[in-house]
Amino acid sequence: MTKNQLSANKISYTVACVSSFAAAHNLSKKDAFLYLYGNKAIAFLKEHYDVEHTLSLDEAVEDMTEICRKNGGTL
Repeated sequence: MTKNQLSANKISYTVACVSSFAAAHNLSKKDAFLYLYGNKAIAFLKEHYDVEHTLSLDEAVEDMTEICRKNGGTL
């Protein structure tokens, strides 16, 4: 896999995670992204992509929710 393919996969995965998080918490995708970015969950996904992308999206949503709570999120 080339570096560009890996980057594209990471972006696609992040978009899927944001969409799943938005649906799980009844948020718009924009609001979900801003919440996840502000509470460091996007950085978490980027840093731990190698493990997170092997999990289900439900498990990723749980992980992101926990990361956000640890960083001051209230959802």
